[in-house]
Amino acid sequence: MSRFINKIFSLLVLTLIILPQVCIGEEVKADTGQKDDPAFLSIGAGYYDFNRKKETGKEFRAEYRSDKKLSIFRPFAAFSATNTSQGFIGAGILLDIYVGRRFVMTPSFAPHYYWGGNKKLDLGHSIEFRSQMEFAYRLDNRSRLGMAISHYSNAGIGSTNPGTETATVYFSVPLR
Repeated sequence: MSRFINKIFSLLVLTLIILPQVCIGEEVKADTGQKDDPAFLSIGAGYYDFNRKKETGKEFRAEYRSDKKLSIFRPFAAFSATNTSQGFIGAGILLDIYVGRRFVMTPSFAPHYYWGGNKKLDLGHSIEFRSQMEFAYRLDNRSRLGMAISHYSNAGIGSTNPGTETATVYFSVPLR
């Protein structure tokens, strides 16, 4: 992993440790404080390959985030496409971590089918794994406005494993 990505993940971990302490009096709960949260349709637009800059572009995403639970995790399905003729479709799990009423941190992980790629940027395999951390503000109607950093990697199952990152702005709309 590049130094930049290591710095981002270090910052995310520090945020997970410090933010609850900053929000004195606010309760931090992993998917238990908002049991009645509905399913969401999440739409995102982002900056694709912003770190390596082999083939930067725009990435557009649509996700269905279920209200069902698998232990403390919630399943989701995702589709994304870039203006560089690459795309991903997959499903995985996420965990909503509530900091008070308004703030939600959502780490997620999902295997994806990948297509596209060219001489500038080919991710090395048709199976790519997306890991992501999202920080969102929760509105009164339960909609969310958030920002996320995600990383795509084939985890070494391909002949090459260049990986790439996307910075995304999300708007999530409750479905009930």
